[in-house]
Amino acid sequence: MTPQDPFILLSWVNTQLRDKYPSLTVLCEEEDVSLEPLISKLGAAGFSYDPQQNRFI
Repeated sequence: MTPQDPFILLSWVNTQLRDKYPSLTVLCEEEDVSLEPLISKLGAAGFSYDPQQNRFI
């Protein structure tokens, strides 16, 4: 289960991307998280995924 608060979610996702997963797609597949809702939720909080940096900024 992923955190519901967008800022805690941001921290969790970026930590997972930094420490464990080579891409957002792999993270979503491995953690059984829906990609589009995750991007939408973090996008609504003002963040976007940067694939070159492999993190939300």
